[in-house]
Amino acid sequence: GQRTVFMDVYAMSARAHMEAYGTTQRQLAAIAAKNHFHSSMNPLAQYQQDYSIEEVLASPDVAYPLTRLMCLPIGDGVAAAIICSKDFAHKVGAKNRTEIASCVLSSAQISPDPKESNLTKLAKKAFEKAGIGPEDVDLAEVHDATAMGEISCTEGLMICPVGEGGRYGEAGHTKLGGKLPVNVSGGLECQGHPIGATGIRQVVELYWHLTDRAGKRQVEGAKVGLAQNAGGSTSSGEGALSVTIMKR
Repeated sequence: GQRTVFMDVYAMSARAHMEAYGTTQRQLAAIAAKNHFHSSMNPLAQYQQDYSIEEVLASPDVAYPLTRLMCLPIGDGVAAAIICSKDFAHKVGAKNRTEIASCVLSSAQISPDPKESNLTKLAKKAFEKAGIGPEDVDLAEVHDATAMGEISCTEGLMICPVGEGGRYGEAGHTKLGGKLPVNVSGGLECQGHPIGATGIRQVVELYWHLTDRAGKRQVEGAKVGLAQNAGGSTSSGEGALSVTIMKR
């Protein structure tokens, strides 16, 4: 079947992770199934059907170990956000407001510490600027072009230790109601990926949770949300990376 070269890149990354840390194909399927469960509560998602781990594993192969239900569909979509000063928000009587605690952007760079990914370096800056740590985050929207992408992101953002992403996801910690829900929107795997609109779509999702407007998928009492987006590929990592932290 047709696929973008990025699916092969993610498949290679997944195979390397399996070899290095014992990550399993079933763990990848558990993460994808969790996102499909989340999407069943999201009327704006491209895929809105709940799938079991077995159904994810049985879906057509894309590139081992990735099956179709572990990968994002490319789709059409738009997203918008209005950013303004506190004074202006007050002046126009905006009732629902959130604070942008930090927003950091980076291009690919070769990390002086090979053990530390570009994402971890950027995340440290974002956390420092926001005056919080990974343990303070209540929900995260990350760039899960595939279930493997979500593993890389949860590790890179220090939500769990490097090598533990598969086990952490399989244990249910990133599911709605878990320790730190990830991609409660359904993520890119289910929302679809209109490329340019994805980053703002993630921010809008955080905004809805931080203002108690996320409906059935609401993360109860969410005070801090994190969005991470990435694009492009170079020999030293993603072409562009961003981390945004928002507070209620």
